[in-house]
Amino acid sequence: MDTDRLKATWAEVAAHGDDVPSYFYAHLFITHPELRDLFPLVMSAQRDRLVGALGRIVSSVDDLGSVVPFVQQLGRDHRRFSVVAEHYDAVGASLLWTLAHFLGDRWTADVAADWAAAYGVVASTMVDAAEESEGVQPAWWDAEVIDKTRVSREVATFTLRPNEPVPYVAGQSMAMCIPQVPRSWRFFTPANAPRADGTIDLNVASVAGGVVSGSFVSKVRPGDTVRIGAPVGTGLVLQPDDDADLLLVAGNTGLAPFLALLDDIVEQRRRGWPLRQVHLLHGVRFPWNLYAEHRLSALAREGWFRYTPVVSDDPTYPGRRGLVGDVAAERTFDGRYHAMVCGSPAMVHHTRDALMSTPKPPETVQVEEYAAMPATEAMSEHASAQGDPL
Repeated sequence: MDTDRLKATWAEVAAHGDDVPSYFYAHLFITHPELRDLFPLVMSAQRDRLVGALGRIVSSVDDLGSVVPFVQQLGRDHRRFSVVAEHYDAVGASLLWTLAHFLGDRWTADVAADWAAAYGVVASTMVDAAEESEGVQPAWWDAEVIDKTRVSREVATFTLRPNEPVPYVAGQSMAMCIPQVPRSWRFFTPANAPRADGTIDLNVASVAGGVVSGSFVSKVRPGDTVRIGAPVGTGLVLQPDDDADLLLVAGNTGLAPFLALLDDIVEQRRRGWPLRQVHLLHGVRFPWNLYAEHRLSALAREGWFRYTPVVSDDPTYPGRRGLVGDVAAERTFDGRYHAMVCGSPAMVHHTRDALMSTPKPPETVQVEEYAAMPATEAMSEHASAQGDPL
């Protein structure tokens, strides 16, 4: 494969914007109409996902060590869409047809061979990973909604009871699909560490334009069944051999992974190590979205934990006001410390810049690298997401 030629031709095709995925899906569904049922009814968010996934794969094809884990995860994730090995041939044929259409005379025999070879590597890697995971875990877990509380106009909390425990660790996320919006998967993060009874707490915020998040908050009820995909993510997971202090900065329901981490930290302290200091800042637009304030304020009575709520849009709020990233940048620790940040992409970007510009920046600023996954509307629905089949 000529990787420079792959990148150059991909850049040329990607410059056509939305026309590329529109053409691809039109060809795929005309030639294989049976695949339409694998995709969501509304394709607006799906169209950009193809471009994002292919762009990452092609841009990294000359560094297989970095792209293979991503492609393997895609293969495992696609089990929840009922994708089987034969579907990859249909997708590959439509991909090459689309490339040929937009490249025109520049779709030469050599270019076609490069793209066929690159897609063959991607498809075989995904299929192998999917087949290996079949004997390890189900394609998804069914979970009953056993409790719902509407804590504000925008936010609702849920408790789910999976049919069997989901093997996640605090800070990881799972793709979920609700019956009200079938075949549309969005990532959400449990707000608790794993429990003996397997139940999972969720904090869901309704985001303007968010098809899944709005329906989740307004329409999901106790008794409904939610599908849960395999846990993913390492960016917001505690490292067991590190005792550095922690600065946790959350925007809105980006608080969820930190609530789960606090469960782990409390248990670690009970066992005697590590005895780190933790400061959590929770930023919201209005004070009624500080849905965990009582719990966190109670925990702050212990000397190792500090909690700072921050409100940006209510000038009457008597506590800290402004952008949570700016307030977090004022906080320092005496010793070494790490920062973890979770929220909207804009909030994460601003907070990271603010923290790294301080006189004593954290050793690391950890975020969940969802940019390494196909981009979806769910980036704003939770601040995390991955969507539907390629």
